[in-house]
Amino acid sequence: MSRKWFSITVLIIAAIVLLSVSSCGEGQQLVSIAIQPGVETFGAADTPVIDDAGATVQLRALGTYVHPPVTKDITDQVTWASNTPAMVTVNSTGLITVTGGPCGGTLISATVQTNADTSGLSASGAIVTGYMSANVVCFTGTTGGGGGGEPTIAVSFAGAGTGIVTSTPAGLSCANTDISCVASFPTGTPVTLTATPVGTSVFGGWTGGCTGGTCTIVLQTDTTATATFN
Repeated sequence: MSRKWFSITVLIIAAIVLLSVSSCGEGQQLVSIAIQPGVETFGAADTPVIDDAGATVQLRALGTYVHPPVTKDITDQVTWASNTPAMVTVNSTGLITVTGGPCGGTLISATVQTNADTSGLSASGAIVTGYMSANVVCFTGTTGGGGGGEPTIAVSFAGAGTGIVTSTPAGLSCANTDISCVASFPTGTPVTLTATPVGTSVFGGWTGGCTGGTCTIVLQTDTTATATFN
């Protein structure tokens, strides 16, 4: 009987040792990604958005691992993406660039997806993503100096869709998520507003200071136009 219990005890000890060795041999697992900086803002309310075109900031992706706990720079090993590339682009190395088109806010993501240990980036089959916010300040027509009294164009939005409105000549550029969309132009300037739907949205036309599908205003007084995106 004692020999039987001795054998069982040996088997239990062997199983514990094997389990411990197996646990210690696990590859590092990525559990989170932090992007630095976490927020970046471009431009100012008194600067036309087109003037911000080409502004860049280099991002860093920091991965947090377990087994053992450690934080690594994985900037060149993640997949970068921008939620609104028409506003801010991001390349494969994490460099974000303002396009000078629409303004507002967007999310930049850094993602790792893997099912096995590869280059120390194992996430055990998980998708691990970190985010940062990139903001482009909308031009409000506030110059802070002379030139006061120039007529303005204000754009409002209707409908459940999403879209962007820009002007020719440049000076107004905003999305329907922006709080304010106003720009001033010299009296008598012909201003054409272009409405561009985003994703699966459809432009439904203009109302207010413009009607129908096109909008060109010879600016004499403050004017408001409404763009509908469905």
